[in-house]
Amino acid sequence: MYRNQDGDNGRPSVQAVPEAQPIDQTELTGLHQAEAEAAATPLPAAAPSPVRAQRTSRRKVILVALVLAAVGTGGRFGYHYLTVGRFLVTTDDAYVQAYNTTLAAKVAGYVASVPVTDNTYVHGGDVIATIDDGDYRLAVDSAREKVATQEATVARMTHQITAQEAAVEQARMQLVSAQAGARRMELELNRQNALVAHDWSSRQLQEQAQANRDQAIAAVQGANAAIDSAAANVEVLKGQKQEAISTLAELKTTLAKAERDLSFTVIRAPIDGVVGNRAVQVGDYVQTGQRLASLVPIEDVYVTANFKETQVARLRPGQTVSIAVDALPEHAIEGVVESFSPASGAVFSLLPPDNATGNFTKIVQRLPVRIQVPPEVAREGLLRPGMSVVVSVNTKTGGLAENTKPLQTRSAAAH
Repeated sequence: MYRNQDGDNGRPSVQAVPEAQPIDQTELTGLHQAEAEAAATPLPAAAPSPVRAQRTSRRKVILVALVLAAVGTGGRFGYHYLTVGRFLVTTDDAYVQAYNTTLAAKVAGYVASVPVTDNTYVHGGDVIATIDDGDYRLAVDSAREKVATQEATVARMTHQITAQEAAVEQARMQLVSAQAGARRMELELNRQNALVAHDWSSRQLQEQAQANRDQAIAAVQGANAAIDSAAANVEVLKGQKQEAISTLAELKTTLAKAERDLSFTVIRAPIDGVVGNRAVQVGDYVQTGQRLASLVPIEDVYVTANFKETQVARLRPGQTVSIAVDALPEHAIEGVVESFSPASGAVFSLLPPDNATGNFTKIVQRLPVRIQVPPEVAREGLLRPGMSVVVSVNTKTGGLAENTKPLQTRSAAAH
C-alpha cells in the first residue's frame, strides 16, 4: 500500500506502507486467554496515606468525646432533676418591695430649706425640710401669755377664797357677840318685869328693856344670815376658781397645739431610709397634707412572689427560697417563705371580677407570697424596691408544716 505525504517542497509524495500480515488463529486465542486471566487476578491494595489515617483517628476521638460529654451532661441534669429540680417551684412574677413612707406637710407655709437631695440616706430624726415658722412662733408666744394671765387669775381666786373664809369666821364671831348681847338683854328684861311687878321700877324702863331684847334677837338673826352669806360667797369663789382652772387648761391645750404646730414646721425622717421622689423646692408654698418626698427603708426590703394557684399546694412557711435578681446576676441570695396573702390579687383590685355571668373563661389566679430576705443581705443596700427577681422555692426542705401533708379543711381535720 502507498500513503501520500507532503514533501519538503510542498508537493505530495508517495511512501510505501508494508502490507498487513495474516494473524494466526491460535495466537489470537492465547492472547484473549492471557487478558482474561489478568483481569481475574486482583490488583494489590494501595498503601493508605499517613495524613488521611491521622484525620480519621482524630474524628473518632472527637465523636467519642462528644458522646461522653452528652451522656455526662444528660446524667448530670437527670440527677439534678431527680434530687432537686422536681422539688422546685419557680416563678418570675416576683418583685422586691418595702414599706415606703410618704412624707407630707402637717402645717401650711412657705418652704424655708430642704437640706437633703434625692437618693440621700438619712437616719430617723434627720431634718428633711423646714417651713417658715414666724407665724407659728407668734402663736406660741400669744398662747403662752394667755396661760400666764389665766394662772394669775387662778391665784387671785385662791386668795379671794381665803379672804372670804376669813369673813365667814368673822361673821361667826359676830354671831357669838350677838348671842351674848341677846342673853344680857333677856336678863335685863326679866329684871325690869320683876321690878315693875312690885312697882319698884317704871314701865318706861320695862319697855326699853323689851326693845333692847328684841334688837338683840334681831342681831343674832342678822349674824346667822351674815354667816350664811359669807359661806355662800366662799362657794361662789370656789366655783369661779374652778372655771378659771378649766379655762387655764384650755389655754394650756391651745399652747400645746401651738407648740406642736411649731414643731411641725421641721419635717424629720421617721425611719432610716433613702430619700426619693422629692417634690418640693425652697420657696414653694405647701398645704396641709401635701406630699413632699418618699422615704424607702432599703434595709427592710422583702420579696413578693405571685405564684399560680396551681403552684401553692406544695408551698409552706419556712421553706428555703433561691432568689435570682435580674440586676445582680453575680449574687446568689437565699430567702425563706414567710407568709401567704389572705386572697389573690384580683380580690383586692379596684374592680374585683364578677364571674356570675353567662359567659365564663377560667383564668389561673395568682396568690402573693411574701419571702423574707436575710437581714445581712438587706443591709447591703443592693436590693431596691421594684427590682424584678426570679424565685425558686425548694419544697423538699421542711417548713413550719410537713411538705407531704396535703391541704385539708377544718372539718376534715376534725374528723
